Amino acid sequence: MLTPPDPPNLPKDPVIPVPLPAPHKIAMLSAGGLATLLAALSMLGPFSIDAYLPAFPQIRADLRASGLEVQQTLTAYMLAFAGMVLWHGALSDAFGRRNVILVALVVFAIGTFGCASASTVHYLWVFRIMQGVSAGAGVVVGRAIIRDLYSDAPAARLLSMVTMIFSIAPAIAPVLGGWIVTFFDWRAIFLALCIYTAALGWFCWKHLPETMPKEKRQPFNPRFLAESYKAIFSSFLFHMKAGVTALNFAGLFLYIAAAPEMLPEQLHLGPSEFAWLFVPTVSGIFLGALAANRLAGRMDFARQIRMGFFFMLGAIVFNVGYHAFLPPSLPWTVAPMFFYTFGSSIIAPGATLMALDLFPHIRGTVASCQSFASTLLGAVVAGVIAPALSHSVLALALGQAGFGLLALAFWVTARRYRRRRLRSEM
Repeated sequence: MLTPPDPPNLPKDPVIPVPLPAPHKIAMLSAGGLATLLAALSMLGPFSIDAYLPAFPQIRADLRASGLEVQQTLTAYMLAFAGMVLWHGALSDAFGRRNVILVALVVFAIGTFGCASASTVHYLWVFRIMQGVSAGAGVVVGRAIIRDLYSDAPAARLLSMVTMIFSIAPAIAPVLGGWIVTFFDWRAIFLALCIYTAALGWFCWKHLPETMPKEKRQPFNPRFLAESYKAIFSSFLFHMKAGVTALNFAGLFLYIAAAPEMLPEQLHLGPSEFAWLFVPTVSGIFLGALAANRLAGRMDFARQIRMGFFFMLGAIVFNVGYHAFLPPSLPWTVAPMFFYTFGSSIIAPGATLMALDLFPHIRGTVASCQSFASTLLGAVVAGVIAPALSHSVLALALGQAGFGLLALAFWVTARRYRRRRLRSEM
């Protein structure tokens, strides 16, 4: 049987040396080098989403598709991402972290090249699905790799370092996409991403270590997987803690998904001016992750998370208050995104690690379930909520407020539930 869900206390894991996977000769990476590599893998997701957003009008014209059909290329990617991300961790628990990442990079490269050569929007859907089923491996398995090697404050510092480096991608992706569309066409965006993936695959082959030795791997069979997923999804604390990060991400992704309509229609910005939204957003992510890195070990996760919610709620109050009385304008419409993402980045490392530690023997599977929750909610946001709210910046502000307040409710509920559990066990 699996470990019962929601254990009150878990022992600290020792730092585990990275084993070298024979027969490959791997050049050992420093903590900074490992963080850079894992961040580069995580960048596949935002590059796949953000880089082609400025190209939506050109894709619509070139493929003779409707605006909704082009919008659904994002939904197809997100649904595929959410469905497969549930399995990346379990596969890495059974077959090794390195193997899963290398295979995923091959599949992603094929799907990306297919997107560049698509002749109809329906072919584009198919290849976007291929991208979606493989892009999440770096995010999920990367978290498991970090937790394989480090515990507590060192793990939080490395995770926040990955976030800091990773945050560059959402900032530069739409800007690069806008430039590429201006000077070339939308297919060049996917060709550039294909080249990036090939280079990343070569670097992973040479430098990515295997942190899950064969003797520690879990069986990949239906019974064990069913028991694992049942234990995780029946854990109330898992839903609360994973829900915090998922809802915070949904509040951010609502604006990203609405950007192709909101920025041109509400703020009158062209494809090369998407940086107005993405630079403050990603600056908040970067500086919030930097703050989380500095705070790790100096205060407990609960206090750090409370600090993050302080910044998020301040951003929400200003955003709703401003747009309730004044029309959208720069920089006030985009400025709250800096403080929202700053707060959510302070929250993310602690909430992520607390959820992973609920089931320390199947961390890869837990990481998959975390990413599944975030991505599935992101797919709903992209396919339903963002199209319904993107006609009004006030509506978007209220939608973000709903996600942020619900995340706070999940966190408070998790804390109270844990206290009751501890009192009942005394």
